[in-house]
Amino acid sequence: MSGTPTDGRGWFRTGVRDYVAHPQHGSLPALLLLLTVTSGLVDAVSILSLGRVFVSNMTGNIVFIGFAAAGAGGFSLGASLFALAGFVAGAYVTGSVISRYGDNRAVLLRDTTAAQTLLLLVATVICFLSSKPLLGTSPVIIAILCAFAFGVQNATVRRLAVPDLVTTVVTMDLIGAVADRNRDRKALRRRALAIVVLFLGALLGASMVLSVGPGWPLALATAVTGLVAVLTAAALRRSAPWMTYKR
Repeated sequence: MSGTPTDGRGWFRTGVRDYVAHPQHGSLPALLLLLTVTSGLVDAVSILSLGRVFVSNMTGNIVFIGFAAAGAGGFSLGASLFALAGFVAGAYVTGSVISRYGDNRAVLLRDTTAAQTLLLLVATVICFLSSKPLLGTSPVIIAILCAFAFGVQNATVRRLAVPDLVTTVVTMDLIGAVADRNRDRKALRRRALAIVVLFLGALLGASMVLSVGPGWPLALATAVTGLVAVLTAAALRRSAPWMTYKR
């Protein structure tokens, strides 16, 4: 019986180490989980306060564009199209500058999350200064800024290439969790945690929108993204193998 707690603690330490000190990805898994929280937070704001538009998940947004184009009520074709344009622009700009970072993953994440934090901060300020409910051009401007920020995030995460942690959609994680016959426990844990974290971000975001308004979940998402930038900058003080891509 005495060995059981030790075994349990060892399992827990191993699980935590896979996120904060992974031999290949270092602390990237934990940092990307934090970014997954922001996806849930901000999409809660965009769906509930910006006219049923996704800003981080373009699969859902394209479906909404189809609904709006068909004349379904409650969907804004203009807001969805502007969000799509902002997302594509963010991904394009990020993709065009990725080569400047060479093989340094940490510098890429630090700089792109800093830029994302600034974009979300501007969106948050506009949200707080606008009338409630959000009317006129404010929802469109906020949607564009947030979508651009998540275009940046998605392009960055794609380049970082950490398995099962794409931060904005969990469809493949869900499929892998239930359909993978190899039953890799570490992969199953990554996928399940990504799904849970996105759900919790959306739950918290929706609760905040309904209770205190859309500005506060945007502010929280801004703070979390800024935290990722700060933590990545701190990690850069020490060189580690995970920071560079292996050729």
